[in-house]
Amino acid sequence: MRGLALALRQVRYENAAFWRNPVSAFFTMAFPLMFLVIFNLLFGSSELDVEGGTVSVSTFYVPSITVLGVIGACYTNIAIGVCFSRDGGLLKRVRGTPLPGWALLFGKVGHAVLLALLLVAIILAAGVLFYGVDVPSNTLPAFLVTLAVGAAAFCALGLAITAVIPNADASPAVVNASILPLLFISDVFIPLRDAPAWLTTFADVFPVSHFAGAMHSAFNPFETGSGFELFDLAALAAWGVAGLLLAARFFRWEPRA
Repeated sequence: MRGLALALRQVRYENAAFWRNPVSAFFTMAFPLMFLVIFNLLFGSSELDVEGGTVSVSTFYVPSITVLGVIGACYTNIAIGVCFSRDGGLLKRVRGTPLPGWALLFGKVGHAVLLALLLVAIILAAGVLFYGVDVPSNTLPAFLVTLAVGAAAFCALGLAITAVIPNADASPAVVNASILPLLFISDVFIPLRDAPAWLTTFADVFPVSHFAGAMHSAFNPFETGSGFELFDLAALAAWGVAGLLLAARFFRWEPRA
């Protein structure tokens, strides 16, 4: 019980440290909304064909930017934050204190999940209030499960990728290079309705495509079933397990010599 209490206290500490940097916090929260506004300004008058009918571009971009927000909080922020903590010696020093190492990482992951939930709430509110997007109630369980599986998977992958990042200064470049191209080819930034088959096949190898696919199904207003995309969720979970195993095997507490 003491370990769990320390882990929860670490979540509170990470959360307080985040909000004590108001400029960083503001731009972290505003970044997904900026994309939502820009894409709606550029393509808001268009419509897209989806399974069962036609929807506005806003209905496409709300779940897409939700995916972006979760990945940003649970993958990008964790990976970069852990690298800076490692290079600053924080991870090494913590191992010499009563705080268990797993509790420190739990704090970072717990904070990332809370941040992701806040971002999702803001994006959904903006979509409903400003773009008239309906959140389908019949697929709400599918949305919540997809959100949970996606957040867990990208938290694990965020920890795993730190093993290949040589130093903190390189972390933004490595992390962005590993995720930005996938956002463009995975139905997040661009609706890929007429993309070459080889491109969609390539994108389906990676977790972003499955996360976006499951999220779009949960937001499809013409969905008559539960909205669960079991294959996408299974693929996303498999990536999460792989990330967790890689992190457990290769995670480094100290910077490279």
